[in-house]
Amino acid sequence: MSRQQSPQGITDDLDRLLVVLPAAVAGALAGGPQREQLLEVVLDLGRVPEARYPGRVVELGERPIERGDLAAVVERLGAFGGDNRAGIERTLHRISAIRNRSGEIVGLTCRVGRAVFGTVAMVRDLLDAGRSLLLMGRPGVGKTTALREIARVLADELGKRVVVIDTSNEIAGDGDIPHPAIGRARRMQVARPELQHQVMIEAVENHMPEVIVIDEIGTELEALAARTIAERGVVLVATAHGNALDNLIKNPTLSDLVGGIQSVTLGDEEARRRRTQKTVLERAAEPTFPLAVEMHSRGRWLVHIDVAATVDALLRGQAARPQVRELGEDGRVHVQHDRPPAAPAGSRVIAGGAGPVRPRPAAHPLVQPRATASPAALEPFATVPAVPTGPARPPTPLRVYGAGIPSRLLEQVVRARCLPAQVVAELDAADVVLSVRQQLGRDPQVRRRARELGLPILVIKSTALPQLQRALERLLERHRGVAASPAPEPVAGDDPHGAMEECRLAVEQVVLATGQPVELLPRSEEIRRMQAELAARYRLRTAVFGRGEGQRLRVFPA
Repeated sequence: MSRQQSPQGITDDLDRLLVVLPAAVAGALAGGPQREQLLEVVLDLGRVPEARYPGRVVELGERPIERGDLAAVVERLGAFGGDNRAGIERTLHRISAIRNRSGEIVGLTCRVGRAVFGTVAMVRDLLDAGRSLLLMGRPGVGKTTALREIARVLADELGKRVVVIDTSNEIAGDGDIPHPAIGRARRMQVARPELQHQVMIEAVENHMPEVIVIDEIGTELEALAARTIAERGVVLVATAHGNALDNLIKNPTLSDLVGGIQSVTLGDEEARRRRTQKTVLERAAEPTFPLAVEMHSRGRWLVHIDVAATVDALLRGQAARPQVRELGEDGRVHVQHDRPPAAPAGSRVIAGGAGPVRPRPAAHPLVQPRATASPAALEPFATVPAVPTGPARPPTPLRVYGAGIPSRLLEQVVRARCLPAQVVAELDAADVVLSVRQQLGRDPQVRRRARELGLPILVIKSTALPQLQRALERLLERHRGVAASPAPEPVAGDDPHGAMEECRLAVEQVVLATGQPVELLPRSEEIRRMQAELAARYRLRTAVFGRGEGQRLRVFPA
């Protein structure tokens, strides 16, 4: 898929920067053949000045910089702020100072600021969605340039009330009048960098913005302020330190931007089901920024459309699957879905474990293993069959009966997540029962009636919306698997020897080896009794499921 990219225009006001530099340096740069690619000029005391371009450094002349040269440049600039940065009024150039132990300036980094119009086409469709957007990438990749252009498009083309929090005057330039590159967006300056979080809150309380644009969220207070602003319904567009989303997850200061990370201790049964350690990492809350962009270069961006899902996958040891957007030579933005790297043959990655583990031996062809699927606790008769491979079929709505769960909460989750599920008021009309833990003890008729109807019961700890969401998603996965699987058929002419061998292999290779329950093939009542006696010798529990000729034995771990 591709979209037409608007032509890019660049304004850099380079001549205004050359005016403040020493005459010899300005003369060497003025006649340079690649001045449009100039990134910065470095003036260090006692060294030859340097001009830095992408991938190379060029010395300017042979005379080292003297104290008088530095003093002349500082005199032509505005005052340096608390972050040791100064600028040239109504331009985007940034001059940063290096000081000695006495506070005297002994070096200057003069960075060329450019307003590049047209880069926003890479994420233009995301701006229409009205969701907060986070930009990440290494220094110099163009994060601030993109932020500046996004502010202009939101203010001028989409008519939003935009406020730019400009801590170092890098977005809208130096001076009291902002640079035209931000369009009609308003700019709030920050007196000292450590006050950025206070100015962010002040902007919301005093100026009623619809969008707030921030450059370089880097402290815990700023991350907390960003969450506070997002919860008030204001859209955020910001940049953050970190080359990729997984770097942000590992950063304890900024991980709250993508939902925060918490350590969770699993129960024995759940840890066996997940095949992980008992202590795992999980996302603590909804991300402040539901959209994120990794800027690998000016022409290649990776877009995470659902940050919550991506963070969950990374914490489980899975690969992220972002959109890859590239600017082609034809001027179009080409969009494609990235594929995660293939796992090594004969191994699989387990979240929270030490690394790849060997796959367990294949079970006997007659053995049909079942895997439990429960975010909290799962009734023994609510085991969920593994999803079979094969062509996907359109999912049928899952009819859910809530035991002890208000229908409005279930319907809210179904609507919010657009789940193919239907909340029913009668147990007889349900495909599955979702219950809180205490409810089954208070109303034993629900459990008894569910057994009679053969309905699985999923038990959760509370009616918190995140738990309801995870439970419904697990139940839908199970429902899709059952819909795609043919119903078990009874074995014609039961073979007692084959049935007992099936039970033995199931017990030894699956239940005892992996701790997972196993459902055997449908058998007659006499054969099921013999299989139950064999399982009892291994001190394992059994139960009969199904109706009529489809009745079969299920063996549970001790």
